[in-house]
Amino acid sequence: MKIITRNLPLLIVILIIFSCNNAQKTKQIVSEKIDSIPKLKENLKFGIPVNDYIFNKKIVKQNQNISDILLPYGISNKNIFSIALADSIFNIRKIRTGNKYFTFQKNDSAKTLDYLVYQINKIKYVIFDFTDSVEIKLGEKKVITKRRKITGTITSSLWNAFVNTDEDPMLANDLSEIYAWSIDFFGIQKGDRFTIIYDELMVDSEKVGTGTIYAALFTNAGKDFYAFRFLQDSVYTYFDENGNSLRKTFLKAPLKYSRISSRFTNSRYHPVLKIYRPHHGVDYAAPKGTPVHTIGDGRVIKKGWDHGGGNFIKIKHNSVYTTTYMHLYKFANSIKVGDFVTQGQLIGYVGSTGLATGPHLDFRVYKNGHAINPLKMEAPPAEPVKKENIDVFNKVKDKYINELK
Repeated sequence: MKIITRNLPLLIVILIIFSCNNAQKTKQIVSEKIDSIPKLKENLKFGIPVNDYIFNKKIVKQNQNISDILLPYGISNKNIFSIALADSIFNIRKIRTGNKYFTFQKNDSAKTLDYLVYQINKIKYVIFDFTDSVEIKLGEKKVITKRRKITGTITSSLWNAFVNTDEDPMLANDLSEIYAWSIDFFGIQKGDRFTIIYDELMVDSEKVGTGTIYAALFTNAGKDFYAFRFLQDSVYTYFDENGNSLRKTFLKAPLKYSRISSRFTNSRYHPVLKIYRPHHGVDYAAPKGTPVHTIGDGRVIKKGWDHGGGNFIKIKHNSVYTTTYMHLYKFANSIKVGDFVTQGQLIGYVGSTGLATGPHLDFRVYKNGHAINPLKMEAPPAEPVKKENIDVFNKVKDKYINELK
């Protein structure tokens, strides 16, 4: 016992040191465990932390307005009225049946509505913030571009070629505009082919549209038509493989996606008059209200009513060419005699005014005062790639041409 008593202070010191070391190790272990716990990723929708709320997705019902949507959540008429006054930010009359909206309610007994988000389209949305005073903010989802190459074959129409391959049919519009001056899309044939390199627009892993077309190859009646997007004089234009611009003085046709119901002829049986007489134009059958565009820059020299042609507009493009657009349902707003119009500008809408059995556009072209067949008219090309730009253009062309082939 004496030995133990004599060594007692030493034992106490050893026990204290041992306890301290264990405490440090324990702290280190606890610290390591805490640091190793992964942080939860914040779940945001429209920039709002959705985990903090009761979140619901809903659809605007038929005849439902902003009051019908907000009143059940306890939003006052005063606040709804302030939203209506903020039409410079978002006009609540533009809320459409079938569009989505999202609610963010507090996770408490009152389930107070803090935010309502209305989705204008797949990209744009508007946030109604009720957390303090009413605030309205416009937002856009992040759009991701994905480079794609697609090919297709015509079986009936350009539009159906995209629909049948589950591609965005709006590409048909883009393609027809690129080739508007070189390919008559009313005359494309079964078996014609196309290849396109373009940007597809994605939001939340969903296709929302199409972006830039960089290059295209369209084979029409066995002939290849290339298109390469190239920047010249600060403007992007499409050129063929030889550096010639695809843009010409005139569009091939003044409206899109229709059929030709009557061609240029010196002897046609008139469906209303029941007699044979010349038809010095091309009739494009199209639904009433289809937009009609001028095929080239020019000045409106006549506009009005003709007994046979109904509502019509006549445009003088230069000292050689004049065009006439007949049987219009109505004219574009503010178009008047003396106005200068630019290529592709809206001038009216397809109708059946005058001597017509159904809605169509009677389109006529005059060269030096004499009617010519619009389908056989050749227009001079616009400016080609300049000599100083040809090397850069060839690099752009070579980048895509093998891939298109």
